[in-house]
Amino acid sequence: MGKSREIKGRMKAVGNIHRITKTMQMIATSKFAKAQLRATAAKPFTEGVFGLVQELAATAGDIDHPLIGGPAGGANKDAKELWLVMTSDRGLCGPYNGSVLRLATRTMRESSAAREIELVGKKGASFLKFAGVNVETHHLHFGDDPRREDIDHLAESYMERFIAGEISAVRIVYMRFISAGRQVPEILQLLPLKPPAKEDETDEKKLGGAVYEFSPPAGELLGELLPVTVRTTLAQCFSDAIVSEHVARMVAMKAATDNASKMGKSLTQQYNRARQAQITTELTEIISGAAALE
Repeated sequence: MGKSREIKGRMKAVGNIHRITKTMQMIATSKFAKAQLRATAAKPFTEGVFGLVQELAATAGDIDHPLIGGPAGGANKDAKELWLVMTSDRGLCGPYNGSVLRLATRTMRESSAAREIELVGKKGASFLKFAGVNVETHHLHFGDDPRREDIDHLAESYMERFIAGEISAVRIVYMRFISAGRQVPEILQLLPLKPPAKEDETDEKKLGGAVYEFSPPAGELLGELLPVTVRTTLAQCFSDAIVSEHVARMVAMKAATDNASKMGKSLTQQYNRARQAQITTELTEIISGAAALE
C-alpha cells in the first residue's frame, strides 16, 4: 500500500509540473510572436541605414568623423574597450545565457586588451563573478520590453564617451536572431563604425560605376546618419536578444512539458502494476483464509 501511495504522490507532483511548464510554454510562445514581429519589422530599416552609411563612406572619399576614426586628438592611451554583455532577467531558457556568457569569457581570455564590462540582465552576474570578471555597470531597467528612449540614451552615452576618448571601442555580446530555429551568439563592434575597403576601378565598373552627387555635403550627411546607425544597431541587438530568449524558453518549456507527459504515463503504468499486485495479494490472502477455515 505504501508503494502505491508514493507513486500516487509522484504522479500528482509531475502533473503540477506539467501544468506549470505548459503554461510557461504558452506565455513564451505569445511573447515570442510579439517580439519576433518587432525584431523582423525593424531589421530592414537597420540594415538599410547601415548599408547606406557604408555606401556613402565608401564613395564620398576621405571622410573624417569621430564615430568612424575616433576623436580628433586620438584615443586616450588609458582608454579601455567597453563590452556590453546581454543576458536575461529570468532563467528556464535552456542554453541561452550559457552560450552568450561562454562566448564572452572565452574571447576575453584570448584577448589581452583592457576592457570595461557592462551587463544587461540578472542571470549573468553570478556567472561573471565566478569567472573573476569585474562588472563595472549592471543595467537592470531594460527587462523584456525595453523602451526605445532608454536604448537611445545608452547609445548616446557610448557615443559621447567614445568621441571624448574615454573608451577605445564598444562591443556588444548578444544572441543574434536568424530564424525561429537558429540563434547564434555573436560579438558585434558598435564603435568605431568602419567603412568598407574602397573598391578598385575594375570592381567599380562591375558594379556599374555609380557616381553620387551629395547635397548636403557627404560629411554633413554622415554626421546625421552615423548617430542614427549606432542607435538603431543597438536597438536591433536588444530586439534580437529578447526574441532569442523567448525562443529558447519556448523550446525549453516544450521539452519539459513533453518529459513530464512521458513521466506521467510511466508513473501511471507503475501505479497500475502496483495496485494490481496489491489486489492480487489481498485476494490471495482472503482465499487462503477461507480455505483454512474449512
